[in-house]
Order: sequence, then C-alpha cells, then structure tokens
Amino acid sequence: MTSHAARACWPTLDYAAWRDTAATLQLWAQIVGKVRLKLSPWLNHGWQVALYVNARGLGTSPIHAGPGMLEIDFDLVAQRLLVRTSDAPDTGFALEPMSVASFYRRFMAALESVGVKVSINVMPNEVPDPIRFPDDEEHAAYDAPAAYAFWRALVRVDRVFGLFRTAFVGKASPVHLFWGSFDLAVTRFSGRVAPPHPGGVPGLPDAVTREAYSHEVSSAGFWPGSDAYPHAAFYSYAYPSPQGFAEAKIEPGQATWAAAMGEWLLPYDAVRTAADPDATLLRFLETTYRSAADLGHWDHNLDCAIGVAGRPRSV
Repeated sequence: MTSHAARACWPTLDYAAWRDTAATLQLWAQIVGKVRLKLSPWLNHGWQVALYVNARGLGTSPIHAGPGMLEIDFDLVAQRLLVRTSDAPDTGFALEPMSVASFYRRFMAALESVGVKVSINVMPNEVPDPIRFPDDEEHAAYDAPAAYAFWRALVRVDRVFGLFRTAFVGKASPVHLFWGSFDLAVTRFSGRVAPPHPGGVPGLPDAVTREAYSHEVSSAGFWPGSDAYPHAAFYSYAYPSPQGFAEAKIEPGQATWAAAMGEWLLPYDAVRTAADPDATLLRFLETTYRSAADLGHWDHNLDCAIGVAGRPRSV
C-alpha cells in the first residue's frame, strides 16, 4: 500500500462538525451497553459492560438472556439497530435522527418483541448535565455519514490496538469500547495490586472506579473528542502514575503531556496524516507503555514481539 493509500484509509474526524451526532450516538450506546451490564455477571475491571468494533459497526457480542442468547448491533453500514436472539427472528429499526427518549422506547419495545424483558438504570453515566433516557428529547441529531466515518476510524484503530496487544504475555484487556466515556481502550497489567483509587470520577460510582483500578495498569485508548477537549485523540496513562512519567521521551513528537488529565495525548490528525499511520500510532503506544513500565519497574518478561499470524510463539 502506498503512503497516500494508507493515509486515505483513515477518515477525517472533525469533532465540531459532528458534535451533536456524537453526543446522541454515545447516549444510544449507553442504553444498549446498560442492557449488557444488567444481563451479564460482573467481570474484572468492568469488562462485561463494553461494546466491540465489528465488521459492520459496534456490537455487544453474545449475551446470555434466559435460556438463549442475545446480540445487539449498531450496523453503521446499513444504518440499523439490530436485535438478534437464538430463539426469535431478528428485529430492529433504522438509525436516523430521533431523540434519545424515542430510541429508548423503540429499543426496549424491540427487546420485548423477542422475549427479552429487562430494566436498566436510565440515568446516563460520565456525561455533563445528564438527562434520564426516557425524558431526553434534547439529543436527537444523527448524521449517518459522520457515524459511518467514526466507525471506519474505529476499525483502523482497533487493528493497531490489537497488534499492540499481542506484544505482551501478561494480563491484558480486550480491545473494547467503554460507552460511559465513549473511548476504545486496551489495557496492560503489571500483575501487582495498585493503591486504592481515590474515586471522584464524575458520573461514575467510586466502587466501580476502585474495582477498575484495583491493579497496576498501563492503558491506552482513543476517543472522538468532547466539549472539554474538542478533538479526536489517542491517550495513554498509567495507574499509579510513576514518578517521571510526565517528562518521558514519547514518540512521535506531536504527543504532549496533559497535566490536568494526567495522561499523554496524541492528536488523531497526527496519525491520520502521517506517511505510515499504523507505525506512527504503534510508536506512541510502545513508547508510552515502555516509559510507564520502566519507571514503574514492571517485569520485562511480560514483553514479547508483536504476534505473527499462524506462527506460535517459541517457548
């Protein structure tokens, strides 16, 4: 693939241009994600709540619901919300401009039509000025091409994050999307217990935060932007953050330390416009992890080469 072709695979993401759609889609995703949360036993670090990038958009992966299974997908190619079970025909509805309240009613009705009865906490998480889902007529914008471009970006990011994940033999999370903060993330663990997290994350119960950060982590992710930081960006942080992490040498040079957030940031556009976007993003992931691991005295035996398809690792 030529450099021009490689760059062309990474779509433009202008947060200001699709801000309202991003807010609506995040709230829709929270409604779907809360169904997965309600029907799934708790998994370490809240991994049971996340959504996954798939070949058509974002999905829950299989959920056990009663004697059967349930899957819910945002098909961002056909622009439909799909509800699929092992016991009934598929159902769903078009993704189009509609309020969060309307989406909530239509989605819950679709679940009931296939025999899934579930109640969720209807208060959104990790968003400013939350409005109960059944009452939210304010968030109603939906630009299908913008949502599709976001998914195309997620596909590229998911691939690189997945490669990065293979270069570690210790405990590591899946590459998954947390609907609360609306970020795609991958996390490595040192294997050591972390100091209790102080909590205080807006819109997130302290018990959830403390369980999520019960063990030392080096975590990286991608989010499409927010009003507080209106740019798509990659991030990397460690908990606990080791002394000297903010002064580490991180590549590429466009990466900056965000003191207020306590993490390294790399603009999405710095990756998208690079001659080799995949390699540029991998450098950011590798140098932030290596700095956190070295300064935090992680066990280097947890590191390995990036995996190669069809080739077992030597032992």
